[in-house]
Amino acid sequence: MSFSIDIQVDDPRWRQPRGLSARLRRCAELALKRGRAAKTASLTILLTGDARLRRLNREFRGKNKATNVLAFPAGDAPGGYLGDVALAYGVTADEAHAGGKRFGDHAMHLTVHGVLHLLDFDHQTAEAAGVMEPLEARILHEFGIANPYARKAA
Repeated sequence: MSFSIDIQVDDPRWRQPRGLSARLRRCAELALKRGRAAKTASLTILLTGDARLRRLNREFRGKNKATNVLAFPAGDAPGGYLGDVALAYGVTADEAHAGGKRFGDHAMHLTVHGVLHLLDFDHQTAEAAGVMEPLEARILHEFGIANPYARKAA
């Protein structure tokens, strides 16, 4: 496979976790492979802050709040370019802390989630989620990351 994944770091806090960009690239590659992307697929991952995700969310989805991840499919872009995935540092860190997860593991999950959206997977219906969520869990399992959709015992 000759996937091309460009990682752009817009918020310097993303550089703090050692080796995170390399891990995000590897999980994006595996999501492309497991999601059956074309062999020459490419995408961009933007690692940014909450303010930028809030602006993007407001501009493209009409929701004036920061979110953890956004995916922007490129449609019929030439050359196999799938689109962009953007992650917000603060929201990702807050969610990881609240869920008792390691920051890097949660960022990897969000990356896989965003990449699968670029491949037209979604979770808008129970049926669609029943395809996308187990695929995410299988990909994350290959990195030793627990299923983020598993219910915790009370």
